[in-house]
Amino acid sequence: MGAMVGWLVPRGRARGFILRAWFTVWAVAVVLLLLGIAARVNGQPWGVWYALLLPGAIGTLVVGANSLVILKHYREVEERRLAAKDLLG
Repeated sequence: MGAMVGWLVPRGRARGFILRAWFTVWAVAVVLLLLGIAARVNGQPWGVWYALLLPGAIGTLVVGANSLVILKHYREVEERRLAAKDLLG
């Protein structure tokens, strides 16, 4: 997913696909985080709650923080396109 973002976002391509996929990954991470917290609170063994909590916490933070960067890059690409259109036309 990161490779697709790094390749397509600077070119302004596949905006809908990238944003839907990125926010789906983020939603899955949030669900894993909540399930891990629920498993911890309910007294599940370490292997159960840790396997849910770790990818959930990392995914929520990393994907959530990078969402803002992706949106910013798409906005910059759109501004460059509009500026180029103004210069040409």
